[in-house]
Formats: sequence, structure tokens, C-alpha cells
Amino acid sequence: MLSKKSFASSFAATLKQLWFLEPGADKPYINDIAVRIRAGLMLAIPLYMSFTLYEAIYGSHWIVTGNMIRDTFDTDFDGHILYNVEAIRRTLDYSKQTWVLLYALFEMLAGMFVITARFSPTVLIASLLAKSHAPVWKPLTPKRFAWSIGATFISVCLVFFNPEVFAGWVNWVAHTELLPTTTNYLPKWIPLVLVWICVGFMWMEAVLGFCVGCKVHSLMVRLGWLQEECEACNNLSWQS
Repeated sequence: MLSKKSFASSFAATLKQLWFLEPGADKPYINDIAVRIRAGLMLAIPLYMSFTLYEAIYGSHWIVTGNMIRDTFDTDFDGHILYNVEAIRRTLDYSKQTWVLLYALFEMLAGMFVITARFSPTVLIASLLAKSHAPVWKPLTPKRFAWSIGATFISVCLVFFNPEVFAGWVNWVAHTELLPTTTNYLPKWIPLVLVWICVGFMWMEAVLGFCVGCKVHSLMVRLGWLQEECEACNNLSWQS
């Protein structure tokens, strides 16, 4: 069991180096064990958002406010029984979801660079939890590409939850009304599909150690579409 002094020393060393092999290197390498732990920690965010999106898209649009539901003893043309109820149309406040998504976007962007990684709570926690395991060093460049995909997905979800804000920015820049500010112009299925793709990608990263974004980056380098060279890209393997 670690003493308080040794724990403090280990914590200070982790705080200084985090998950980097050499923080000052031109091409940083990061501990893949810590990356997988971080993916497991952040998996809670897309899971939470998936339930939120399901409720927003498929949940009831009405809230019954009265204490009684009265049978009218009448039916419609399809034979459905009609009832009298007191109800109001539900309005949803997505301020909590917006803050969660903004934090997730911050985490995606913060992990891409050595300086910003120091402000990421999940990077620090993952680095501490990975201390008891032998490190597996992998280049940061493919991870940046993978996290940029995640950041794009998060941005789309932010637009879905705040369509009037994004439309206001676009219309202000364009000096014309390109997007409506009273309706959600983003199809509902897009964020729902993207959030479940995020769940799948992060689960594969955390549980299987398979980084889909890294493999896509490797393939693009192999095809010559990206010019950034890295050891992992030059040794393309579709195994984890």
C-alpha cells in the first residue's frame, strides 16, 4: 500500500507528464492504456445523450394537467374511443444537455494537444488509473484524427439542441435568413444515429482497444490522402 508521501510523489509525476511518453517531443506518444480508460469514463456522456434524444424524438409531446380523463362516449372514423383531457404541449429545456455537450466537446479538443490536455479532468484521472499497468505507447496523431470525428458529431448534436442559436449566427454572418429560427431544420434521425455511433466507437476503444478513427486515419495516410507520417500509419493493421 502506498504511503502518503509516495502517493503525493506519484501524483505530482503524473500531473507533470500525464499520459505522454515525452510531453516536449515533436511527435508525442501517449499511453494507450490511459486512452482506453478515458474512453470508458466518457462513455457515460453519449449514453446519457442517447436516452435524452430518444425522449426528445419519440417521447410524448403532451402533458396531462387535469385530474380526470372523461369518456365522450364517441368514436372517430377509425373506431378509436375519444376522451376529454386537460393537457398542455410539452416544452423541453435543453440547457443541461447543452452544457454536457460543451464539456464533451472541450474534452475532445483538449486531448489533442499537450498544453490543453493539462486542463482535462478525464486525462488526469485516466493517467492516474493507468499507473498500475505497463504503458503501451502509441502516436498521438491518429488519436487527434479520431477525436476530431467525435468533436464533429458533438457539434452536430449541439446544433440539434440549439437550432435557433446556430441559425442566428449563420444568418448574421450571411446578412440574410439562410436558416429558419422558429423550427428545427436538422432531421431528427441524424443526432440519434450519430450518438449511437459514438457509443459504439467509444465502447470498442474502451473494451476492445480498437480505435476506429485511428484505422481510418491509417488508411487515409496509406492512400496518400493525408501526408502526416506516423509509425502506426506505416504499419497498417486492422487488428487491435
